[in-house]
Amino acid sequence: MSIASAAPGRVGELLAAERARFAATHPKAMEFRDRAGRSMLYGVPMNWMTRWASPAPIVAACARGAQVEDIDGHRYVDLCLGDTGAMAGHAPAPVATAVAGQMSRGATFMLPTEDSLWVADEMSRRFGMARWQFCLTATDANRFVLRLAREITGRPMIVVHNWCYHGSVDETLATLGTSGTVTARHGSVGPALDVSQGTRVVEINDIDGLERALADRTVACVLVEPALTNIGIVLPEAGYHEELRRLTREAGTLLVIDETHTICAGPGGYTGRENLQPDILTIGKTIGGGVPVAAYGMTDDVADRVVASTYWPEADVGGVGGTLAGNPLSMAAVRATLGQVLTDQAFASMESLAIRLTDGVASVIDRRGLPWHVTRLGCRSEYLFTPQRPRTGAEAAAAGDAHLDALLHVAMLNRGILLTPFHNMALMSPATTAEQVDAHTRAFEEITDELLR
Repeated sequence: MSIASAAPGRVGELLAAERARFAATHPKAMEFRDRAGRSMLYGVPMNWMTRWASPAPIVAACARGAQVEDIDGHRYVDLCLGDTGAMAGHAPAPVATAVAGQMSRGATFMLPTEDSLWVADEMSRRFGMARWQFCLTATDANRFVLRLAREITGRPMIVVHNWCYHGSVDETLATLGTSGTVTARHGSVGPALDVSQGTRVVEINDIDGLERALADRTVACVLVEPALTNIGIVLPEAGYHEELRRLTREAGTLLVIDETHTICAGPGGYTGRENLQPDILTIGKTIGGGVPVAAYGMTDDVADRVVASTYWPEADVGGVGGTLAGNPLSMAAVRATLGQVLTDQAFASMESLAIRLTDGVASVIDRRGLPWHVTRLGCRSEYLFTPQRPRTGAEAAAAGDAHLDALLHVAMLNRGILLTPFHNMALMSPATTAEQVDAHTRAFEEITDELLR
């Protein structure tokens, strides 16, 4: 039984009170919301900024380390960290210095720089992929990789996990319908294609479903996060990745692993931690320390096939590229981020803090007898409103509680804690402190006490 059904009206009552408190203590944010609607669609720079559960989004003024300050003068422990984009912390000094220095020397040339070679070598060391290309977002990386996979295999289909997230790539905005059919994800804006014509969807941990999806040998690639992270953390079961690799090889299908969020598992992401063997790997957000950049790497064999299939006279208009891709500003940022900020030592500290947060939340859940659970993946921790850990995307989606989720987020904001608006994720950065983690635990305990009163 959910908290909401056990105490009818209590969640709504508290949510209304927390929203009223927010509005009273954030007058500049409320004013900004009213003014912004005149010149910005939705009243925000990008429509997903409307997903904050508060009456208005907080309006950021500055950020340092793991703290954000808004225009109303409030300071927040930032456990959102730009939904992984700022996992290196805000304005890390090495990145700020490198970016400022590169800007003074030129931001974009359509030419390689020495930094790009350093970055490619470091990415190979961390993730095991032999050859790399760079772009600006993980969406771009995934889009380009799907094109390349179809090109070198001559196959039309792809496979993704149910309730996956790979950015705004058309083919991945798909879910399993109630009858097992592939349908466009609810809310997909103006789908460019019928996703069922090019995409097959299977649940994570469903080996039989994966085998059926690959059986006709028309699948160019399987594109997956090694653990689901955008519908709550859903971990792979023992042996799943071994079977995923075996089945894709037997079917002649490329395996693409998207580490954009699962980089939280360690310096080489989940791939490095578990010694996975993808054919292609994609990643974005984190590696630039806040500067837009992404990358995709591949084995020597795949790279040779890609090069052999390249039509050189039209390489710039073949659907893979972008004028600012691999620009020197991004490369300088990645070199500083990977070389001096997101180091092996930093990841060890970040994971220990995530363990501290997970243990604190679990203790509150256990002492209060709440029908919830908390799951950790490396330096990322997340709680879901169900006692059992889901083993599929569908189970995780069914465990959602929109009203309870909204209450937690607004109440956290009012107590100086910033969580990712789309789900209950807490992420550690190299700048996060034990005191900040404990502030979250105290706020979580206070909110649950109010809920149970």
